[in-house]
Amino acid sequence: MIPAELNKYVCEKLSEIHGQDVHIHTESAIGGGCINHALKLKTNVNTYFLKWNDASSFPGMFDSEARGLNLLRSSNSVSIPEVISFGESGNYSFLMLEYVDSGAMNKNYWENFGRSLSELHKKSATNFGLNHDNYIGSLNQSNQDRPTWKDFFVNERLIPQLKLANLESGLSQKFENLFEKLDDIFPNEPPALIHGDLWSGNYMVSESGDPVIMDASVYYGHREMDLAMSKLFGGFEARFYTAYNEASHLEKDWESRMDICNLYPLLVHVNLFGGSYLSQIESIMRRF
Repeated sequence: MIPAELNKYVCEKLSEIHGQDVHIHTESAIGGGCINHALKLKTNVNTYFLKWNDASSFPGMFDSEARGLNLLRSSNSVSIPEVISFGESGNYSFLMLEYVDSGAMNKNYWENFGRSLSELHKKSATNFGLNHDNYIGSLNQSNQDRPTWKDFFVNERLIPQLKLANLESGLSQKFENLFEKLDDIFPNEPPALIHGDLWSGNYMVSESGDPVIMDASVYYGHREMDLAMSKLFGGFEARFYTAYNEASHLEKDWESRMDICNLYPLLVHVNLFGGSYLSQIESIMRRF
């Protein structure tokens, strides 16, 4: 159940937006998340998705997520739920989005998904990073501007997670060795606007059968990071990658770099869920 204090505030915000009194008819719990509370709210004017938490738990999480979603929406590429409202009310912070009804995939779902992601990645910036920090899961994600992908990947992605993970010295040294080779591993490409956490749990099928993505950890990074994350836990069909490659040609041997890209989310998983992911990291480091 939505706390009474937050219920009152949400209804007041929606009443301001719609210019009429808004009240909640029904609340339905939505599963799948392990960080925040989530509900489907049916009101007298519309249906919304609401997630919330204690205001002190993850400072700035919903503000930064809302800014990231709005940035993705401004690209006019892949579909993103509209941000309705976000902020704090007393003891709680929240994010309210349009509610997207789910449906069955249309026959061109994966081709449309690949092409729309390629359009998103064409949005660029001067440097790698973002004008604000955000979260990856429940961990802080620094987005300080860096002029090169190697600089950003090492200093804003890998090193912060390595410090948290406190790996044994031999594995840490392998990362140091890898850092020296990154310029030769990654092709030189401009920063791309990326989702940042594009695994199978963060896309859905809309009522019209089209792809929708959410729960983003946005920044301007190397576009192969999104493709790598999509492969980490599976769930994306081959047609997705074929369509992407046809729309935005991928550099030679792109698939061989997926494991290097995924060192970041794997380290995040080590720090969130424990050492069971270490064996994957060790296997990647042995090969490189």
